[in-house]
Amino acid sequence: MKIIAFVGMPASGKGEAAEVTSDMGYPVVNMGNVIREEVERLGLEPTDENLGGTGTRLRQEEGLSAIARRCVTKLRAFDADTAVVDGVRNIEEAHLFKEEFGDDFMLINIDSSTKSRLLRIQMRGRSDDRLMDAEALRIRDERELGWGMGESIKNADMTIDNNGSLEEFRNKIRKVIGESR
Repeated sequence: MKIIAFVGMPASGKGEAAEVTSDMGYPVVNMGNVIREEVERLGLEPTDENLGGTGTRLRQEEGLSAIARRCVTKLRAFDADTAVVDGVRNIEEAHLFKEEFGDDFMLINIDSSTKSRLLRIQMRGRSDDRLMDAEALRIRDERELGWGMGESIKNADMTIDNNGSLEEFRNKIRKVIGESR
């Protein structure tokens, strides 16, 4: 099974890239949803604080690849030649996917400016975005960089720029995914 995974800072466009690939017929595992499932199981509100705290706790208790391990089980359950992972956060997750899927694993960084990301957050309206401003985004960025996201970004197989229009970005994703078949 070929695995295409997206990495990038919050609101860089990983979810949109995953949605495009889903529309192309690929099954998608969202790493953030794995954390959301745990937050729900614990009976917590899905706030940025609870989601981030739960992600941090799981990584502290089970190792930095804890979320990726849960995703591998979901990926292996798909009856597909290719699947997509939305939301790699750290290099240990990337290494786990590489160990599990070998040369059939591709990591794609989605790059977007802080200004563009903040505008997206303010427009998307997710429960963990309710009180997001520039300072809250800086704190979220620091938390995710603290999980080692910068190393994953640096080690991505390729980077796709997402500072143009939504349609330009969608076309870039379709082109890259189409070429990786």
